[in-house]
Amino acid sequence: MTLPSDALKDAIGQTRDKWGWFVALGVLLLIFGGIAFGNLFIATVASVYVVGWLMLMAGLIEIIHAFGVKTWGRFFYWLLSGLLYAVAGFFAFDNPLLASAVLTLLLAIALVASGLLRSWVAFNHRPQQGWGWLLAAGIITILLGLMIAMGWPVNSLWVLGMFLAIDLIFQGWSFIAIGLALKR
Repeated sequence: MTLPSDALKDAIGQTRDKWGWFVALGVLLLIFGGIAFGNLFIATVASVYVVGWLMLMAGLIEIIHAFGVKTWGRFFYWLLSGLLYAVAGFFAFDNPLLASAVLTLLLAIALVASGLLRSWVAFNHRPQQGWGWLLAAGIITILLGLMIAMGWPVNSLWVLGMFLAIDLIFQGWSFIAIGLALKR
């Protein structure tokens, strides 16, 4: 019988043998991030297509699920929900520029709302140490959301692509760091 710590050591050992794959994946993600930074418009359209595919798949799954529900009220709820998701997914493919404008506006709203929530939580935790960092994060998030909203709809041609490029680069560096740490 293996103890949990033995299983963990085995898993780390097996992962350590694959450190090169982590580094290779990290380098590949860095390259993709650089390509995305090179053409933010194409990266924006690509991210809209990914969201569109996800919405189409979610819509189809909800429509299929609707037929497994036992009551009519819930059947129509799931069917309508699935149809709305599928239509939104189709909309993303039909007009990716308009979809990027809608998604960018939703991103700005979500950032402002998230920043307000973080700031509120920070003020409620004022006696605790470190509440200022949470407040700073909230204020920065609010400002980022407002900057995106003030540049909308023109910036919807590049904002989503920039977020994708930044994410790919950070993921790339993370995988490289994990791979090199596993090598040691």
